Amino acid sequence: QVQLVESGGGLVQAGGSLRLSCAPSGRTFGNYNMAWFRQAPGKEREFVASSEWSTGSSTYGDSVKGRFTISRDNAKNTLTLQMNTLKPEDTAVYYCAANNRKAYVVSAGREYDYWGQGTQVTVSS
Repeated sequence: QVQLVESGGGLVQAGGSLRLSCAPSGRTFGNYNMAWFRQAPGKEREFVASSEWSTGSSTYGDSVKGRFTISRDNAKNTLTLQMNTLKPEDTAVYYCAANNRKAYVVSAGREYDYWGQGTQVTVSS
């Protein structure tokens, strides 16, 4: 069982930056595909970004392309989401997710088997 712990959320003004981190407890995530999702009140869960362990490739949701960067440090066992030029519509609870599947749809939440508890990001206008 993989337990994921997110940190780094908070309140920031529009145009500002935040960095979220995710770390698994109890094991390394070197061979896990990792991703960030978010969910705003009254809205469906939305794919934000993913990092594939086998290829190192990253994928981004359209709404965050060019503003957010996902990165992973396998040595430090940490996944990071750097969020720049934040907008009020980025306000949501952000979740870290993981799987160790070889074939999956990177943007589909149902494809991930492990989830963190979430961290709140609030962007004020």
